[in-house]
Amino acid sequence: MKLPLFMIPLIAACFFVILGPPFLSDWVTFLDRYASFRSSLSSSSSEMNSHSNVTAAIPVPVMVDSQTVEQQQQQRQPLFNHSVSNHSVLASSSPPPPPIDEMQILPPNRTRVHEELLETAINEVIKRASAGSNYEPAAKARKQKRHTKLERIEAGLRGARAAIREAMFQNQTQDADFVPSGPMYWNAKAFHRSYQEMEKELKIFVYEEGEPPLFHHGPCKNIYSTEGNFIHAIEMDSRFRTNDPNKAHVFFLPLSVVMLVRFVYVHDSHDFTPLRRTVADYVNVIGTKYPFWNRTLGADHFMLSCHDWGPEVSKSEPHLYKNSIRVLCNANTSEGFNPSKDVSLPEINLQTGVLTGFLGGPSPSRRPILGFFAGGLHGPIRPILIQQWENKDQDIRVHQYLPEGVSYIEMMRKSRFCLCPSGYEVASPRIVEAIYTGCIPVLISDHYVPPFSDVLNWKSFSVEVSVDDIPNLKKILAGISTRQYLRMYRRVVNVRRHFVVNSPPKRFDVYHMILHSVWLRRLNLGLRDH
Repeated sequence: MKLPLFMIPLIAACFFVILGPPFLSDWVTFLDRYASFRSSLSSSSSEMNSHSNVTAAIPVPVMVDSQTVEQQQQQRQPLFNHSVSNHSVLASSSPPPPPIDEMQILPPNRTRVHEELLETAINEVIKRASAGSNYEPAAKARKQKRHTKLERIEAGLRGARAAIREAMFQNQTQDADFVPSGPMYWNAKAFHRSYQEMEKELKIFVYEEGEPPLFHHGPCKNIYSTEGNFIHAIEMDSRFRTNDPNKAHVFFLPLSVVMLVRFVYVHDSHDFTPLRRTVADYVNVIGTKYPFWNRTLGADHFMLSCHDWGPEVSKSEPHLYKNSIRVLCNANTSEGFNPSKDVSLPEINLQTGVLTGFLGGPSPSRRPILGFFAGGLHGPIRPILIQQWENKDQDIRVHQYLPEGVSYIEMMRKSRFCLCPSGYEVASPRIVEAIYTGCIPVLISDHYVPPFSDVLNWKSFSVEVSVDDIPNLKKILAGISTRQYLRMYRRVVNVRRHFVVNSPPKRFDVYHMILHSVWLRRLNLGLRDH
């Protein structure tokens, strides 16, 4: 039977009334999928086009894969360093880029393509009717993207970066243990939030390969004690250490340069070849056994050394020197130390292995000596200091050798300023010894990056004197007003906790400050799968 023409629109209207809501729902769902698919393609293309222009500082971390890490590594910058304020998290207030306008990628008119999409949507309606209640779970499963383990790690780091940026504009979070504040910090609120995010997120994988004493062991009772204490602490750490490398943000190479020098180096040979070969072989072992070193060419790996030859040994493997985070006492920028990826490690001379009787000193009113130094002719700076000031002024007490019966530590406790000239290497244990005893450190060095200087404002609690100004030392120190000296003294006392060695470690002490410095550099590094 033939239907009248006016009946056809009426039947079509009934069809849409009956199937209208589900049909509309699936049509919107399909268009959303189509838009998301095109958006992802557009985003991928945009990332590829802009990959060579990304910067290292928050909120845009350096995106790294094994093919581009060497070029991108040079762009990585410290988060809290005031010298890179244009890229620093502390100065970052610009809004994120706007999202892609998905309407621009949909077909603008009803063409054959539109009809094909309509037909596909109708087919999905039919499938849903035939599948019954199983349709919705299947649709949700198709919507969900399966994220890799690395993507989940990077998502957590993005959240940490956002929290640190927000902390600069909010009230400081509460902390029952310690709340950093004052001019000793470049940005106390950002540092505090970053530290808290580290406690929530950071996981470190320690490679178990290698045998003591060259690996997993180090000195804890001499001038290189920072090296041994850290290795021991990280090996015993149950909070930050993980046994699953797929959950790790950074990977620690547990080698000891002090032990390599003691057991591998041929005395007085001046030949670094045995040291370099040992380290290169170790990196080759972990690179062969695990995929993580080759994934980033070592950019998310770190080594730690307080020995003078730490920088030299790091040259054993080119990627270890160029890409990896090197935690070094010998933080000399003229010898390749890069503050944007490397960490300055405080040199601490623990002669007995503990700090008992070492911390604290008298009040400022009981410190009669203006400036003090005692030490041998070691390096190019100290001879100038000795020649200029030894036994020539009662206010500036400079000695190559202390008189018999005079305590070195007691002399520091009696002094307002402690002179800390570099030796053959830029670092000096006197800096931390001065902080321990409440004596304001006077840094006399070239090309030295003080420890934790991306967080700590050293100018607020120390004095920097150039080598050329050694003859003017008394004039410079005497020119600091009593009011300013008292401020600096209080600040030295306040930052002391960041340099204290505790066993077991305590929050905000030197062990955790080292970890935080590594954490900052990992935040500045974005990783992605191939």
